[in-house]
Amino acid sequence: MSAISEITIRRARREDVGTIVVMLADDPLGGGRERIEDPLPQSYFTTFETVDRDPNIQLVVAEDRAGAVVGCLQLCILPGLSSQGASRGLIEDVRVARHCRSRGIGEQMVQWAVVEARDKGCKLVELLTHHTRVDAQRFYERLGFARSHVGMTLRF
Repeated sequence: MSAISEITIRRARREDVGTIVVMLADDPLGGGRERIEDPLPQSYFTTFETVDRDPNIQLVVAEDRAGAVVGCLQLCILPGLSSQGASRGLIEDVRVARHCRSRGIGEQMVQWAVVEARDKGCKLVELLTHHTRVDAQRFYERLGFARSHVGMTLRF
C-alpha cells in the first residue's frame, strides 16, 4: 500500500506550464512529443490561455505542502446527445513527478476528477491511456475503471 501524500489540487496557472510540460515529457512517449527548451515554445502558453478560458476544461495541478507542483491532469466536460443527453468527463494527461510517484498523488488527483465530473452532472468518466503504459492501465483498473472501448487516433 502506498503512502498518501498531503497535496492540494488547484487550477493550473501560467507559471506552472513549464513544470507541467516537464512532467508530460518524462517518459518515452511524452519525450518524443514535447519540446523542453529554454524558453518553452510559445505554443504551450497560447494553448494554456485557451484552456484556461474554457469553462468545460479544468487543467489542475497537485501541489505539495512546500508549494511545489508534483502532479497534473486535465478534466474536460463533454456534453453530448448520447445516453439521453448525458455529459461525460474525460480525464487526460495524468502525470506525477518522477520523484513523487507511489505516494498516492495520482490516485488523489483522479478521485478529485471523478468527484468533480459527478458534481458537474456527468453520467460517466472516461480516459485513454496508451496501450504500452501497462502500469497506468493497472493503476486505473485498481481505481475502478474498466476496459470498455478501443481507442483510435489520427494524427496530423
